[in-house]
Amino acid sequence: MPTTTIPVLPCVDAESTEHFYTSLGFTTTHRQDRPYLYLALTLDDIDVHFKAASPTLAASDENSGGFLTMVDDVASFHVRFVDGLRRRMGRVPVVGLPRLTRLRPGQTRFCIYDPSGNCIAVINRGEPDVEYGGSTQLSGLARAHDNVRIFRDFKNDDALAARALDTALRRHGGTASRLDLARAVADRAELAVALGDHAQAAASRAALTEMTLTEDEEAQLSSELVALERIEGGMCGQAG
Repeated sequence: MPTTTIPVLPCVDAESTEHFYTSLGFTTTHRQDRPYLYLALTLDDIDVHFKAASPTLAASDENSGGFLTMVDDVASFHVRFVDGLRRRMGRVPVVGLPRLTRLRPGQTRFCIYDPSGNCIAVINRGEPDVEYGGSTQLSGLARAHDNVRIFRDFKNDDALAARALDTALRRHGGTASRLDLARAVADRAELAVALGDHAQAAASRAALTEMTLTEDEEAQLSSELVALERIEGGMCGQAG
């Protein structure tokens, strides 16, 4: 028989953990609370088990544990999780714990953060390697912006991505092409909404509006504009 490996993660609260994972679509295969906690859940070929967390575990640090799961179609999994969360929880939590990170068009991974601060990264098989520092085929704002994408989509750090994009706009905004500038401003607005920075979101959105994009420019920026409109409309987490 093939070898099977199942991660056993720390759990700070069995009720909230089971509710969150079953909302995603997992099925509980075992639960015991005494004489010690043990919780097992499964979804397709993904199995995850839980034991009681250490009393000193700080879930908010989000360094509790986690694993990677490789799938053939990351977008379909994301839609499945979004639908489940909306049915069971009435919303898609995108900040705090637990949460589901958003999936922008063309993105190849997303993360699930559970109530205990564990992270499951769901990744497309054959995901391309990234060029840290930005693609060498690009220059100026476009290259710096490509590096921001890595921080946002691969490192899953919106705050770092926002700081890096602010730096890129200060350094290269004055010499960037109109299209590159609009792309960066749209993404800055999207990051601001994700971070709950309403003032920055409004300022970036206003700057984008003032550019008065043509239909052709809007078509070329469709990925960025769709991501921005989706998160502004409270639809973060919906793939497509």
